[in-house]
Amino acid sequence: MSKRNEISRRVARIHGHVHGINKMLDANRPYPEIAHQVIAVRAALDKVIQLMVDDLVKDCVSKAKGKGPLTDSLKELQAVAATI
Repeated sequence: MSKRNEISRRVARIHGHVHGINKMLDANRPYPEIAHQVIAVRAALDKVIQLMVDDLVKDCVSKAKGKGPLTDSLKELQAVAATI
């Protein structure tokens, strides 16, 4: 089962959060407040990557158990892992 829907929802929330940070900048909010929000966005993005990796690993394990072709899944997993 793919986690794409959950990832999509998280990215939409992150998008809104980033928009909020931009509003904070426009409103001349103090940098510590803005930095706190940026850190929250960074943590949310890290969670998105974690979900992607988890999903790819589960896909690889599932295919290995079913003797399905692993090549594409492993290449995707390697590409994502290389960006971390």
